[in-house]
Amino acid sequence: MTDRSDDLQQIPDVGGPAQPLLSVRGLTRHFALKGGLFGGLGAPRAVVRAVDGISFDLRKGETLGIVGESGCGKSTTSRLIMALMRPTAGEIVFDGQTIGPGGLTLKEYRRQVQMVFQDSYASLNPRLTVGDSIAFAPQVHGMARQGANARARELLAAVGLEPNQFGGRYPHELSGGQRQRVNIARALALRPRLIILDEPVSALDKSVEAQVLNLLMDLKSDFGLTYLFISHDLGVVHHVSDRVLVMYLGQVAEIGPVDRIYAGAAHPYTAALLDSRPSMDPANRRTEPPLTGDPPNPIDPPSGCRFHPRCRFMEPPCSTTVPPLATAGPDHRAACLMALPGSGHSQAPAMAA
Repeated sequence: MTDRSDDLQQIPDVGGPAQPLLSVRGLTRHFALKGGLFGGLGAPRAVVRAVDGISFDLRKGETLGIVGESGCGKSTTSRLIMALMRPTAGEIVFDGQTIGPGGLTLKEYRRQVQMVFQDSYASLNPRLTVGDSIAFAPQVHGMARQGANARARELLAAVGLEPNQFGGRYPHELSGGQRQRVNIARALALRPRLIILDEPVSALDKSVEAQVLNLLMDLKSDFGLTYLFISHDLGVVHHVSDRVLVMYLGQVAEIGPVDRIYAGAAHPYTAALLDSRPSMDPANRRTEPPLTGDPPNPIDPPSGCRFHPRCRFMEPPCSTTVPPLATAGPDHRAACLMALPGSGHSQAPAMAA
């Protein structure tokens, strides 16, 4: 068998820099519940609205952070984009091509999109050595074993693990930080263009977390990557992201440049999340929580703005009008009636003459 170590190079840009690498349109995922004790055979089945019609673009070469409380739909969104589950509705377009008949096959799509999960141990096969885990996917995609092993050694070095020392080890012989480096190397093995990072450092201690974050930023530049970075840690998202998308109860609450949103959030939910960050300054100590109550039931979300039962700016229109993503500044949009001219909210801007 011939050595094909030069195969599986990164697929080149198709649509040019102006075309988004990933376009999500109306992405929806509802989970049907089993019928209740008194539900008749013809009774409609209740559904959990985990992701409920989100739309956004991911630009080439950027890092888009996704934040929100637990249960807001962040991880379900990542699995939908990775095609690990089928959407109830909506469309995903990758560099101008849809996924499915007439577009990219699932194998072609996953060749360009890879994912790093939170649990570094569960992500690795305990029966495979580190080197074999990294070399496995290139072999599945047609690379000769010799070339795949050479790529595994190259990537181990790229993530800061000496190949001769770590290539023959098994996952249980590594620390959490080392295992996550292996998962990052494995994600790079097919030369993808997009990497989805689902809480990649939340299980690591702070010193290791900083090392892995710096590694991810270096690899992004070295390999020409685009990141979708999902986290509950607002500080980490601020550090690594170019833009941030805030989710609430399965929908987009706000999206825009990370520095602009962190300096002046347009949605009360985003502002409450930012205010909940701990401060080392005693003068900034809060005596009241910025956000109270639990998120509503995703089986039966509130009418109008989904955040209105917890919002201190709530007015009557908020309970009846579903707010669209309104322009709140350059490249900045928020789903709040206070950002929509003429919405009927007392703090909304006036309609343009």
